[in-house]
Amino acid sequence: MTIIQKKWLTILLLTGNVCIAQAQSPALDSTVAKVIRLQDGTIQKTLGKLDHAYASINRKLDQQTAHYLDKLQRQEQKLKRKLEAIDSSKAKALFAGSSQCYENLQATMRNAGNKLLRLNQYVPGLDSISTAMKFLSGHTELAQIKNLGNVAGELQNKMQAAGSIKQLLQQRAQLLHEQLAGVKLGNSFKQFNKQVYYYQQQLNEYKELLQSPDQLAEKALSLVREMPAFRDFMSKNSQLAQLFRVPGGTGNNSNALTGLQTRASVQQQINSQFGSGVNPQQFVQQQVQQAEGTLNELKNKVNQLGGGSTELSMPDFKPNNQKTKSFWQRLEYGINIQSQKTNRLLPVTSDIALTVGYKLNDKSVVGLGTAYKLGWGENISHIRVSSQGLGLRSYADIKLKGSIWISGGYEYNYQQEFKKLTQLQNLDAWQKSGLIGFSKKYKIGKKNGNLQLLWDFLSYSQVPQTQPLKFRIGYVL
Repeated sequence: MTIIQKKWLTILLLTGNVCIAQAQSPALDSTVAKVIRLQDGTIQKTLGKLDHAYASINRKLDQQTAHYLDKLQRQEQKLKRKLEAIDSSKAKALFAGSSQCYENLQATMRNAGNKLLRLNQYVPGLDSISTAMKFLSGHTELAQIKNLGNVAGELQNKMQAAGSIKQLLQQRAQLLHEQLAGVKLGNSFKQFNKQVYYYQQQLNEYKELLQSPDQLAEKALSLVREMPAFRDFMSKNSQLAQLFRVPGGTGNNSNALTGLQTRASVQQQINSQFGSGVNPQQFVQQQVQQAEGTLNELKNKVNQLGGGSTELSMPDFKPNNQKTKSFWQRLEYGINIQSQKTNRLLPVTSDIALTVGYKLNDKSVVGLGTAYKLGWGENISHIRVSSQGLGLRSYADIKLKGSIWISGGYEYNYQQEFKKLTQLQNLDAWQKSGLIGFSKKYKIGKKNGNLQLLWDFLSYSQVPQTQPLKFRIGYVL
């Protein structure tokens, strides 16, 4: 037993956290089958949705891992070609077997679904669902439970395989960094590091997504959460049980604690080293408090560096946080309103626009939109809602500083009242607008809003001339 193991064992014994469970053989709670039957219709729907969600993550994990491994293999080939022109013998030694290595990593991921792999990433929510389905599948023939158990188990294995691949890529990047230090290879090695970092970030996003059970998972777990039989099953069969001997998880195995020191022997050993006047339990508590203080200081420093629980290595470039998001996750939907001219108490028209933007990165968005020009009538006494035109928009926002953005766009506007869509086919009736200005983005509770002041530099050539300044109020949906 190592010194560290002995220290932690001492702490556990003295604080009373380790106890020998009495021999017991818990029977299955008779309410399990009854609860499943009562909730049969509802639970089938819930389990089906959860099955679909896990299967989707499973496919994405496979696709993204293959995508990044392909990219990294190509980057290594570029590095090899450039290094060969400088030092052929070093290139041969450093990249020997590189292609075969990446093929093996691809095969590891493909074959991970049905293999029990070494635990290197623990995801509590996924572990709870997988173990719960194993427990229920032994006491019911409900197909959704068995299917979800299989999918969750496969996803667990895929996460472990991806974790191993991540570690190997980190080691490979470190080796290349050490061996290529001082060698001028342009941006090739930087691109390699980028792909390694983004794969780590992608994997971390999937892990965070699975970290805590959502409403669907909570509903599924509610079937068994409070059952003593399940708690005992969880303590013996979960992934967590592979890491630690959970209290109660030893069952009838009386040999599990064989050879461990007793409380009396530990106390006698401490008294012999520190004197009989020392309270062993108080001494250990003081040591634990000091250790916690040191760990908290280190944790704060890591958080200040942007580490936290992300487990990402510090990049040597400014990451694009949108890089690992899917196309749909990078879209932002918005609405904005612009009123033109005033006539006593009511505006003549209001432009109501819907927009869809695509985040190129954290500081730039491009998008398209369409606007409907709503007429309000002449004044408060003569309100008449009418269709006064349409608009087609394109725009781009670039972050300047803080919440201030530079905004620009190009628009086509139909500025006449219309009653039929066929009237819009006259392209000569559409006016062009070129816009440049500033946006102020802000938060109202959980909603995001923005204020825009734009200058239409093409307004002076329009007939009839429109107002050059446009003020818009918008919200991100």
